[in-house]
This record gives sequence, C-alpha cells and structure tokens, in this order.
Amino acid sequence: MARLAAARLWEVLLYLAPSIRGILERLPPSVAEGIEEIRLRLERPLAIRYNQQEYFLDAQGRITREPSAAYHVAAEDISRTVQSISQGSLYAFEEEFRQGFLTLPGGHRVGLAGKAVLERGDIKTLRDIGSLNFRIARAVPGSARPLLPYVLDFRNKRPYHTLLVSPPCAGKTTLLRDIIRSLSYGIPELHFPALSVGVVDERCELAACYQGVPQHDLGPRVDVLDRCPKAAGMIILLRSMAPQVIATDEIGRCEDINAIWEMLYTGVSILATVHASSWEELERRPYLQDVVNKRVFQRYVFLSRRKGPGTVEGVWDAQRNCLFGEQRER
Repeated sequence: MARLAAARLWEVLLYLAPSIRGILERLPPSVAEGIEEIRLRLERPLAIRYNQQEYFLDAQGRITREPSAAYHVAAEDISRTVQSISQGSLYAFEEEFRQGFLTLPGGHRVGLAGKAVLERGDIKTLRDIGSLNFRIARAVPGSARPLLPYVLDFRNKRPYHTLLVSPPCAGKTTLLRDIIRSLSYGIPELHFPALSVGVVDERCELAACYQGVPQHDLGPRVDVLDRCPKAAGMIILLRSMAPQVIATDEIGRCEDINAIWEMLYTGVSILATVHASSWEELERRPYLQDVVNKRVFQRYVFLSRRKGPGTVEGVWDAQRNCLFGEQRER
C-alpha cells in the first residue's frame, strides 16, 4: 500500500514546477504516502493536506505551522505548473479551465482559481491562475464491502435506491466508486450477479476519465458519461445504454431531483451522493425534503470524518430504521 501511495504521488510530482517538486521529494516517506492535497497559491505558503490537517512546507521540505517560515510560491512556479498540466496549450484545455478543474493521468484532479473571463455573462475560461489544488486520487477497493448486505435487494437482484450522505471530504465519492465497482464485477461471495452501471460523472471524479479512459477501475460493465450535467446525463444513459443501475455524484439542484423522479419507475436502481451531515441538514437542502418525505431512496448511508474519511455512522432505511452502525449496536 505504501509503495502504491508513493507511485501515485510521483504521478502528480511530474506536473509540478521543478522547485516545488524538489521540496516535496524531500518529505519523509511517512508523510509523502499520506498526502491528500498539494496547494499552490501565488505569493503564499506552499501547503499540503496530510492526516486531515493543512500544513506548510519550507524550502527544505520540512513541515511548519508558521506561514513566514514556509516556501512562498513564485509566479514562475505557477506558470511552469500551468504549462505542464495544460501540455503547453491553454487553448486546448479551455473547457477544463472554464469549469475550474482538469484531470490528470491516474485520476488525479487539479482545481484552478484565477481571473474569470466572461462572455455574454457566462464564464468562458480562467486566466491569471493564482491557485492550484492537486488532489491525489486514491481508490479504496473493498471499502464498501461491509455495507453491501444492507444496500442490496437480494430478492430482486438489484441495489436499493441508495443515497450516500456526508459533509465534504468525508469519503462519499470513494465509497460510491467502490459500490459501482462491486456491482460491475458481481459479488460471488454474496451470490449477487454482475450488473450494467451507467455513470454520470459531471465533475470527473467518479471515473476520472482521461482522454475517454476511466482512470479508476469501475469494472467491466460500466458506461461513463463524462462532464455531462447530471440531470441530462441520467436521461441520456437511460435511453442510449439501457443500464440496470445509474450512479451520479452530488445531487441537489432542482433539475437533478426532477430527473430522479423520472428514473423511479423505469426499473433502474439509483445510486447518488449529497452533501449533508445529518437528517436535519438533509431535509433543509432545497428540493430534497420532498424526496426524503416521500421515501424515494430506500437506503441512506451517513458518513463522517470522525475516525478519518469514510467513517460510516450508519445505514438507515426509508422509514429511518437504523440497519447498520453504532446506533444499531447500542
């Protein structure tokens, strides 16, 4: 696992300016293996997210809490890194810059912030990039295994309509990815058949496609609609690919909910995620209260970072009976 983590970090280091790369190469292996994010902010301290905390790095690769002691990212560092991730052609990656992120080989994601260039009131692209956030991709095969007996309908050989609920950076996308992978391969130990899964990957996080190829292993029976709005994507996949399951990330807009209503009586199972920390927060989300009250989703999986990303607080059914988790055990 440590060797795999080091290899994934090296995939990202190749795209960083030489001065930044040199600093990160000096990190102790125990730190390098646990890095979640690398943040470059123009004329601000070089930062990493490690062990659920943000730290600064000095020019020798030492961790510090003091901004004044850290290496400050120079304009050349930003420029050379932007040139590297865009392969020397900003025009070719204009759409990615417009959306504020792009995907690297290996499924790593680079978030961008800078000056928005508007055209008729819409964002055309970003210029004068001042911040870059490299998020290290880490699949966790098997992370969904303890939950599968609670989210699978064994009688009908399909997953229940399931909503994964968590605050940001609590592992919901990783967990959804592993559920998709399990369904796509099939689950022999549970005598559960392989299913065809359609994935609407609007933010390019579930499959993390690079030049049309998913960088995360989602199994052999997955069709990915990349960078497509969720609502339109669900309808397109239903009509064109005839999936047995449709999965998508971070629902919440009115059009997302309307598309889910359309999916309900088509024989397709729905897997989705949403940002919230509790039932109360979930019901306060616009458009979601009706979905919860009318019991659209048959299973709710609540996650947190209480014991690290991916902490499962519990699995509930539509009637709010706890089926799995600490509350159930009490």
